Amino acid sequence: MSYEIKKATDQIGQDMPHTEYSIDQALLSVADLMSTLVKARLNTGVPASTGQAAILRLAKAQMTLVDASSDVLRVHGELKKLGTEYAGFPDHECPPAQAAKREDKHLSIVA
Repeated sequence: MSYEIKKATDQIGQDMPHTEYSIDQALLSVADLMSTLVKARLNTGVPASTGQAAILRLAKAQMTLVDASSDVLRVHGELKKLGTEYAGFPDHECPPAQAAKREDKHLSIVA
């Protein structure tokens, strides 16, 4: 494997898990906000229609994030195939998986 391919796969191996994690964090954030909005409506005794437009938009944003997550997972699969073809990674192993193993190893050292 050439130096440039190794350099690229190492960077992808770091970026892919970070991207997947970031989307999941955004999903959690939107879910938390949705919960807060609905609780506020219930706890304040305002009419059920209050804030409905905002809740609908937030639900749409959440679905957009779910779609983005699906697309990123597809990208991960495509990159895994490319890693097998061009970088010689076995089918069951790809740079993001290797990066996750390195992170787990560092976390177990800290724990």
